Amino acid sequence: MAMLSEVVDGVIGADTHRDTNELEIAHPSGAVIATAQFGNDGAGYAATLAWIAAHAPGPRLALSIEGTRSYGIGLARAATAAGIAVIEAEQPTRKARRGKGKSDPIDAHLAVLYAIGLDAEKLPTPRADGDREALRILLCAREEMTTTSTGQTNRLKALLRDGDDTDRRLARGKLTLTKLSALVNQGQPRDATRAQAIRHGEIHRLAVAVRDATHALATNRKQLAGICQDLVPGLIDQHGIGPVSAAQAIVSFSHAGRCRSDAAYAKLAGSSPIEASSGQITRHRLNRGGDRALNKALHIIAVTRMRDDPATRAYIARRTAEGKSEREIRRCLKRYITRQLYRAMTAAPALAAASR
Repeated sequence: MAMLSEVVDGVIGADTHRDTNELEIAHPSGAVIATAQFGNDGAGYAATLAWIAAHAPGPRLALSIEGTRSYGIGLARAATAAGIAVIEAEQPTRKARRGKGKSDPIDAHLAVLYAIGLDAEKLPTPRADGDREALRILLCAREEMTTTSTGQTNRLKALLRDGDDTDRRLARGKLTLTKLSALVNQGQPRDATRAQAIRHGEIHRLAVAVRDATHALATNRKQLAGICQDLVPGLIDQHGIGPVSAAQAIVSFSHAGRCRSDAAYAKLAGSSPIEASSGQITRHRLNRGGDRALNKALHIIAVTRMRDDPATRAYIARRTAEGKSEREIRRCLKRYITRQLYRAMTAAPALAAASR
């Protein structure tokens, strides 16, 4: 196993902020060569690359950045375009900080030390841009729209339950587009009191908002499906895997090489088994760590298959006969689904190209 310090000429550490970036160039041993501060903008990135070229001890360089998808995203993109390997540095732990204090130069040096101790074949690389970033944006927008629409739907139903028999019938069950259109077009009674007029106006406003959100979510789903099909053809055709779950799996996977094996992807997803044995009992339990959004997607796929997939139901019957509980069976299914997703995405040419 070769450490990063054995295969590079120099390591650069970066502590990024909204307006400035603190940088340090060091030898592979950790000895500091130079430090500097630059603006976190286009001019600052150009000055940073010029400074690195002037002080670097050799051509083989690695840039360790904390916050590659936050304040460090611009610097990471500029360095990648310049041919410098970028590493996604973890936030320093209390143990790493103990006795060192806290400042921007100290954090830049800790980013260097973090990179030096890494396995050269298992470097944590930043998430990919391009279509993967488009999926991430769509998922964030969908979560916001779903949360907002749910609140508006609940308030709308509460107002309808407080109305006459017609309104109470509309409040029962799902608010379909037909029901919403009826509410939007519903006229206000001529002899309405002030309270009734205000209630009617609020029902109209919420019905319009929920209807528009329903159309927006449908458009969002189509966009997710189109990008997923381009990136991993056939993934959303598999039983239980819809566009939203597939998109989350791709966003967390990012590109081939980010997770070195399906076991690493399972650990990221929180679907890797955790030993929970005691005495004569040998068992594993659910993992409550990892990327919870990805874990939620796995849970939805597993529950869907448990409900109506013949092969999965046969597996459940066999494992139940062996004495497994429903929770343990679901854990096993989520681990299997993780492996299935990993293999499909690793074999996808589009995700392999994103890692280059």
